[in-house]
Amino acid sequence: MPKTIRVTFVCRSENLSGGQRVIAIYADRLTKRGYDVTVVLPKRMAQSFRTRARTFVNQGIWFGGATRNEPSYFRNASFKIRRLSHSGPVTDRDVPDADVIIASWWETAEWVAELGPSKGVKVYFIQGHEVHDHLPVPRSEATYRLPLHKIVVAPWLKGVMIKQYGDSTVDVVPNSVDRTQFFAVPRGKRPVPTVGFLYSTTPLKRLDLTFSALRIVQERIPQLRTVTFGSTFPLPSLAPPKGTQFFRLPPQDEIRNIYAGCDAWITASRSEGFNLPALEAMACRTPVVSTRTGWPQDMVKSGWNGVLADIDDVSGLAKGVEWILSLSDDEWRTLSANAYATASAGSWEESTIMFEKALEHACLRAVRGELIAVS
Repeated sequence: MPKTIRVTFVCRSENLSGGQRVIAIYADRLTKRGYDVTVVLPKRMAQSFRTRARTFVNQGIWFGGATRNEPSYFRNASFKIRRLSHSGPVTDRDVPDADVIIASWWETAEWVAELGPSKGVKVYFIQGHEVHDHLPVPRSEATYRLPLHKIVVAPWLKGVMIKQYGDSTVDVVPNSVDRTQFFAVPRGKRPVPTVGFLYSTTPLKRLDLTFSALRIVQERIPQLRTVTFGSTFPLPSLAPPKGTQFFRLPPQDEIRNIYAGCDAWITASRSEGFNLPALEAMACRTPVVSTRTGWPQDMVKSGWNGVLADIDDVSGLAKGVEWILSLSDDEWRTLSANAYATASAGSWEESTIMFEKALEHACLRAVRGELIAVS
């Protein structure tokens, strides 16, 4: 491999998703390790006024094109940014020549698969199994069969790649947490029982189930306080429990304080690639109540560092929250310490080294001719 390795990440468009946050972290860390990194950001796809209005009504998000004042994970980047004047697909003229090129979403995998060999060894960075009803399922499924080397963020995703797509040469590189950013000193239970959650209108996050579970808990613990943050204001059609304190786009140090101000963090997703907020909450010594998806299904142990519930199990989520809130102060401190220990198991430095090794693995496979499509 060349002395200065050129790496290109291809995104779908610029947004505030957790997946793009992870891409920005790796792009920054690889750059600081001597890589020549470029992130390609196609223009956000134009939508009709009717479509934008429907999205705003249903999800509280108005897509009007990026502006200079919008938050972004790619502001003041240490790496190169190539913002395109058009939306996808991305073609050879849109990306620099490189040693490795990384697709980051099912559509970008289609684009990367069509690029010429000068654009680099083709890698598919998979942060979720993007096979959902609102997507063209046959197309998204087909991307997992493309001759791209796969890097996944969780063991469950490797299992899916093996069982559903017959690919066992998959590298697992788990996400981590910046413990200089997300941390908290040991503490006891809050004077007023407090539960936090992420406000996201993405249907798969099942915020409606979170609300249903919290309302059950409120009936049993009337003094319950709830707190949340998100990138969009709460919608009338998806209103949080009465009295919920909401923070829109809080600074990172404020997010740490939100996590650390809770006795429990709840997430009711139907599907997660990883679930960074759950990891961040545990890094701030807050036990997590979660459905069996993403990172929590592998790392949350009921009764030890939090509680797991089955997908769509509102009663199980409510019972998990109520159990945590019913613990004595000493019992809660033990649960909190275990949550912190779980989140402290890795680091972004370790994950970056693993990511580097996965890129090396991809290059070796390319040399051996293992990433050539078989007709």
